Amino acid sequence: MPKTLSVDIETYSDVSLSDCGVYKYVESPKFKILLFAYAFDADPVKVVDLANGERLPDKVAAALTDPAIIKTAFNAQFERVCINKYFGIESVNWDCTQVLAARLGFTGSLETVGIAVGIDQDKQKLFTGKNLIRLFCIDRKVNDGPLFKSGITKKVYTREDKPEEWEQFKLYCAQDVEAERSIRAKLEKFLVIPDAEKKLYQLDQKINDTGILIDTNMVRSAIAIDQEQANKLTAEFQAITGLENPNSLVDIKAFIKSRTGKTISSITKKNHDELLERFKDYPDVIRILEIRQRLSKTSIAKYQKMLDVACTDNRARGILQFYGAARTGRWAGRKIQPQNLPQNHLDDLDTAREVIKTGDLELMEMLYENPSDILSQCIRTAIIPAPGKKFIVADFSAIEARIIAWLAGEKWRIEVFSTHGKIYEASASQMFKVPIEQITKGSPLRQKGKVAELACGYGGGVGALKRMGAGDLSDDELKTIITQWRLANPKIVEFWNTTQSAVMEAITERSTVTINKYLKAIYQSGILFIELPSGRRLAYVKPKVVDDARFPGAKKITFQAVNETTWQWDEQDTYGGKLVENIVQAVARDCLAHAMLILDSMGYQIVMHVHDEVVIEIDEDSNELKTVCELMSQEIPWAPGLPLRADGYECQYYQKD
Repeated sequence: MPKTLSVDIETYSDVSLSDCGVYKYVESPKFKILLFAYAFDADPVKVVDLANGERLPDKVAAALTDPAIIKTAFNAQFERVCINKYFGIESVNWDCTQVLAARLGFTGSLETVGIAVGIDQDKQKLFTGKNLIRLFCIDRKVNDGPLFKSGITKKVYTREDKPEEWEQFKLYCAQDVEAERSIRAKLEKFLVIPDAEKKLYQLDQKINDTGILIDTNMVRSAIAIDQEQANKLTAEFQAITGLENPNSLVDIKAFIKSRTGKTISSITKKNHDELLERFKDYPDVIRILEIRQRLSKTSIAKYQKMLDVACTDNRARGILQFYGAARTGRWAGRKIQPQNLPQNHLDDLDTAREVIKTGDLELMEMLYENPSDILSQCIRTAIIPAPGKKFIVADFSAIEARIIAWLAGEKWRIEVFSTHGKIYEASASQMFKVPIEQITKGSPLRQKGKVAELACGYGGGVGALKRMGAGDLSDDELKTIITQWRLANPKIVEFWNTTQSAVMEAITERSTVTINKYLKAIYQSGILFIELPSGRRLAYVKPKVVDDARFPGAKKITFQAVNETTWQWDEQDTYGGKLVENIVQAVARDCLAHAMLILDSMGYQIVMHVHDEVVIEIDEDSNELKTVCELMSQEIPWAPGLPLRADGYECQYYQKD
């Protein structure tokens, strides 16, 4: 009996896959699978031309629903969702080669990963393949008159139109199965996946399939208000300046120069307040800067994305990417990007939502000084529970601070988290030798403790403190905070150094080195692994220890990864503090994963999770909040002594409590 079925499909829909995601893509009545390429185990690849009336062999059809046979694909969610919809089945036991690659530090597309792991790729074939997809899978307007003398406009070609190219298309589809299978064969020998991780991937797919319900009436009203306001502000801008485009920085700078005689180098969110102060004597300049800021509220675009992604039942699906962050294994957001939804700070969200639902800009302007800001703050509230349901939102309290204390063995911190949990106050007390009772919520010392806690745990310097909200403190004051924090936390400082030394030794000696009782650094076949308490491993590809040109006589650690700016593979640096940051965030991810598996096994329906927070949809008359928080706070078998605590609240729409 075969063990695996490798699959790649080529599809068509008149819905944009990149804009709307696969779940809405397959809902279109025009959606269809054109080609189905497959191979059992190491057998030759075969292609079923479904567009030409061919049918799946019985053996393949049976394998799709056979739990004993693993189905594999690169980005398997796409294949699974498409196949289930097209054939009206529930295929089971899928494994994703893209996730396998991410576990080993290889991120990107099939082609990018293939090149990185050494799979021979003919660039001309890849270019041809992309053109064939555009030809047969994507709507486009083409005037066929000169070619076919028909004078009609076709949106997508078929095999009848382009028979030679269609045969090439079939070869390209088969080639993708070969590439996926080769990548899997190269990578799976490096990594044993813990059973909990296999279950977690299945749970992730279940959560993505369930999706979140969108209040589409509210969303449409918000978009209408935003558009009306944009038109109004644009007209005002044009009346003041005589210019057409309020988004043209060149024109705005020129206008400011003409009015004030002063040249400005940039107009950004960061220097907005500074510019308002600088040009306070020029009311028209102040106004156009305010107009530009309101028009540049890009977060409001998330309302449109919610409509783009929402399926016919108004649920947005596929918004979480399993193992989206290769350095830690955390999830990444997709489409709506739930990880970076704007926060809400309004006292009365209910009223704001009701005003938005009226679609009345004039009413909003009467009640609120800045409608754009209100629209932005209410974005997350457009995520709602189903009728008769409510949300339980629960998250881990100070999870990273707890984990780093536990891993490093910083006992006074563990004691804080095991008792009152006031880490900002306790940190300030340790740093400045002041009784904790004297450090109140509004005191400057508490603020210094908070800033230090947010910025110093991974070796951050003055720049990190400023990014974390150090306020008006001078550089000398910030340096004092850093010094005092490190003196108060010697075990954590030692943890940075121990981790860096162990990793360097593992790389240079090509060996396994114990970091501490919870962690190991392992060099294996050109990859550095850091084994976590859960048994999961982080991976760094092609690590090296090289001279650090910045510091004579010093060494640094480098590895290969995808540059998130250029999306090209290049060499990146790391160090003890950064490695500890990866480790701590990875352990936090594993804590959330453990909690979600328990919650799911207890019958709770998880519809979303963000960072260290889980969102559960539950019956409106239930009383489960305390139980959910208790389940999340239980000691984890692989983390004895880690003091976890979860807090939560109930709500009728998603919000920050």
